Amino acid sequence: MAARILLARHGQTEWSLSGKHTGRTDIPLLDEGRRGAKLLGERLHRTPWNALPGVEIRTSPLVRAKETCELAGFGDRAQEWDALMEVDYGAYEGLTPAEIKAIRPDWLLWRDGVPEGETLAEVSARADEVVDWARSADRDVLVFAHGHILRTLGARWLGLDISFGSRIRLDPTSLSVLGWAYGEPAIERWNDTGHLG
Repeated sequence: MAARILLARHGQTEWSLSGKHTGRTDIPLLDEGRRGAKLLGERLHRTPWNALPGVEIRTSPLVRAKETCELAGFGDRAQEWDALMEVDYGAYEGLTPAEIKAIRPDWLLWRDGVPEGETLAEVSARADEVVDWARSADRDVLVFAHGHILRTLGARWLGLDISFGSRIRLDPTSLSVLGWAYGEPAIERWNDTGHLG
């Protein structure tokens, strides 16, 4: 079996609801985010996932990802990993896209990066570390993390530049699966929020 990577974005927070860039600020889930995490867990414990026996699980150490993992019922099997932390937005931490565009009208994270934060090369290198780990054995993996690092993982899984992340959005508490098609890396499922309906 070729390894697949299942991606779970953390549940809704106050800042994700308002559109603020939430990198390393460690804020908790809202009640809506907790409810979504439980629904995601119920989905992953039913057929065809069946609680993902044999799947290796890792989570970002930030509380919103860890809490999502725990509420989904995988906390006892998960290992924290700094490589899954959200992008360090530096001077843009806590700002909305509109606030950033008031400063830099043509700004795009995926092209321009952020001042005083993590470079796009550094984010890409972290994603490559996760991809290498996921492909290192014949078993699936599940990660609980954040919107921009997971979008970067999607791009790097496909062998594409980090800028591809701008084209694949992710909603809170979504489920995505990166796998294979005809021997090539592929997106099997993306931004699936059917469990929230």
